[in-house]
Amino acid sequence: MLPRSVDAVVIGSGPNGLVSAIALADAGWDVLVLEAAETFGGAVRSTEDDGWISDRFSSNYPLGVASPVMRALELEKFGLKWAHAPLPLVHLLDAEEGTSVAIHPDPEDTAKSIGSDHPGDGEAWLRLYQQYVAIREPLLKSLLTSWPPVVPGIKLARKLGSAGELLRFARFMAMPMHRMGKELFAGPRGAALLAGNALHADSPLSGSVSGTMGWLLAMLAQDVGYPVATGGSSAFSGALVRRAERAGALLISGTPVSAIDVSSGRVTGVRTASGETVAVSRAVIADTSAPVLYNNLLPGATIPAGLRRDLDERFEWDYPTVKLNFRLSGPIPWRSAEARSAGVVHLGGMADELVHLSADLDTGRVPSQPFLLIGQSTKSDPSRSPDGTEAVWAYSHLPRGIADDESAGKLAGRMERAIERFAPGFGELIISRDLQRPSALESGNAALGLGAVGGGTMQLHQQLVFRPTIGLGSPRTFVAGLYLGSSAIHPGGGVHGACGHLAARTALRDASIIGPLTRTLPTATLRHLQR
Repeated sequence: MLPRSVDAVVIGSGPNGLVSAIALADAGWDVLVLEAAETFGGAVRSTEDDGWISDRFSSNYPLGVASPVMRALELEKFGLKWAHAPLPLVHLLDAEEGTSVAIHPDPEDTAKSIGSDHPGDGEAWLRLYQQYVAIREPLLKSLLTSWPPVVPGIKLARKLGSAGELLRFARFMAMPMHRMGKELFAGPRGAALLAGNALHADSPLSGSVSGTMGWLLAMLAQDVGYPVATGGSSAFSGALVRRAERAGALLISGTPVSAIDVSSGRVTGVRTASGETVAVSRAVIADTSAPVLYNNLLPGATIPAGLRRDLDERFEWDYPTVKLNFRLSGPIPWRSAEARSAGVVHLGGMADELVHLSADLDTGRVPSQPFLLIGQSTKSDPSRSPDGTEAVWAYSHLPRGIADDESAGKLAGRMERAIERFAPGFGELIISRDLQRPSALESGNAALGLGAVGGGTMQLHQQLVFRPTIGLGSPRTFVAGLYLGSSAIHPGGGVHGACGHLAARTALRDASIIGPLTRTLPTATLRHLQR
């Protein structure tokens, strides 16, 4: 039996939903979390079978370690332990020669890897990292803790110093990845390393702000590494669940929400698929995709015409994902010595090659030589597989609009052949493989529409005030008391908890004594913009 009424309902128990629940419960609210799946965690989940642990969706969490939102929760007190491989990241350059470039725990060693054929590039890396360290705290707080980021933005500006330096940094953050690599490095290694990190998102490498993606992830890899949760991703979400329960939130799984009730422009409750109704007095936070919220959960007649048109005609998912999970009888025999001890391996070549691959994806061509993001989980966490064996996953992308099972199967074959080129004998080590096509990813988590893992494209036209559609860039919706708290809002994809934090923070402010001032004008503005 569900409670008849609560202060707030959180729909979905992904990391953003759990962060929202924690923040509201910490503030003394009566909070109910309803999860459609039988297990909590959203896309932060793992399974265990016969000594093998498989992260079913996300796996490595540099943002989980670095995010001020996650750090403030002190999840280590609730059982979370981080595990690191000897090397955080290796980017493979040439299959025949076995060349690669690596991020080492020590920045000096990274500089040697990057500058092995252009010594000045190693010095450029050290300068780049030192600049990042100098602005790290206000930058991460600006990106992840507030919207608009007024106070942390002022602190960031002060760290940067003069107006000229502020403008130079703004230009730097707006740069395409391909141009950034050319400006920073004379040789190919540094540019390739940044380009591979940029391809974690779906911004074209020749498009604006793609440089930000590559630079930030590369800096995080140098700063905190590419850690995994000891014992599997479910250990991460499990710590969040325990933290939420300690705060007083009630979490119920296996209970899909089928509708959100609205009366006179304000949210009043939720209905479950089994027919139960829970009234809410303060807020509903939806840790769902934007299409699921607006097309499935809200009454169709309430959706403003402009919002519906934007979702139908302009909303864009990120690339469909194809993921392979391998059980191997031994370590992958990489030609690159560095790759044999890396937690994460980028398989893709030089920056120019990756620009061509990015163009293939954006013009509807399935790459013949795909870029692979590979997680050597056992390298980071030996508990992931029996002694002497290796648990490994690899994922790549299909172009938008191509998410069918047949295309996914073809890409999976190309992925295996790509690994074999860089590691002859790989195929002989495969005990078993598990292919997660886009359709399987979406069926496993409805927020991953068409197998997209970022909640919508990370390109500039769907960021900030354009995320998920034209609006204010905040968690607010046109319905008073209803907030979108998933990666569909700013700052987007990644396991950082920022979207859930911003949704809860906004809900708390709107329900406070100054609520009439904070919520009335923005809600009216949204209704006007989306009509």
